[in-house]
Amino acid sequence: MKRPIFTGSGVALVTPFDDGGVNYKKLEELLLFQLANKTKALVICGTTGEASAMDEKEQMEVLKFCIEKMKGKITMLAGTGSNNADKAIRLSSFAEKIGYDGVLVVTPYYNKATPKGLCEYYGAIAKSVKIPVILYNVPGRTGVSISLETLKILDEKYENIIGIKEASGDVAFAGKILAETNLVVYSGNDDVALPIMAVGGSGVISVIANIFPFEVYDFCNDFENGNLKLAQEKFLAMLDCMSAMFFEVNPIPVKTAMNILGFDVGKLRLPLCEMEEKNVERLKKSLLSYKESLR
Repeated sequence: MKRPIFTGSGVALVTPFDDGGVNYKKLEELLLFQLANKTKALVICGTTGEASAMDEKEQMEVLKFCIEKMKGKITMLAGTGSNNADKAIRLSSFAEKIGYDGVLVVTPYYNKATPKGLCEYYGAIAKSVKIPVILYNVPGRTGVSISLETLKILDEKYENIIGIKEASGDVAFAGKILAETNLVVYSGNDDVALPIMAVGGSGVISVIANIFPFEVYDFCNDFENGNLKLAQEKFLAMLDCMSAMFFEVNPIPVKTAMNILGFDVGKLRLPLCEMEEKNVERLKKSLLSYKESLR
């Protein structure tokens, strides 16, 4: 296996907005909250961070702000994927220049690239930087999945393509990647984080850790230290709340939950919108149940 850029609990950080744009004061609070609660890595401008609703200049400003606050304190990953290869290369090169430890690159959405196109896309990005590249497979959102054969080609051809955020929800596929390539695997779905770690995955890039960062760190840490029963108990206790983060498309539920709990991260950007009231009530019940279980 290639060397993991981090192990255990990572978070795909939300981006707080206000009427003037990005709420940088709140963003700094969220960064420090994650650091204080032992999160191992931060993904800035990922799916959960609503990067697709930002223009390139704003995305670069957010990336720059976060690295200036956190460089040297925690592993920092920049979400730089796009359905425009030139843009993805510019963002990846920018992230490397300002000090990010690696980039997380989603499959091109809408274009529905062929396996050959994916190889060329990821190859072009990998050749443009020296820092580690983590592929991001999330077919439910992008309409395209990276095949095992494509992963084998990319793994063998590019030393700095070190791993994949696997968000298809298919634990067996994650196992095949680990069995047949040298790629590091991170779970991209909270609800299969522990099963993927059990077959050899290196950790999770989490949504729910925006709210419960220590709890995600805790079950990952228990697993890494061989406390399997304890890790299982903590993971299963959180499972319903993990599912609640996907009552509607991410990041609608997690931002709604953060606002309910007083994080004040602001509104979502269109085409994302406020959560349906019936789902808000379901979300509140799940949050309350889990918080009571922690007492």
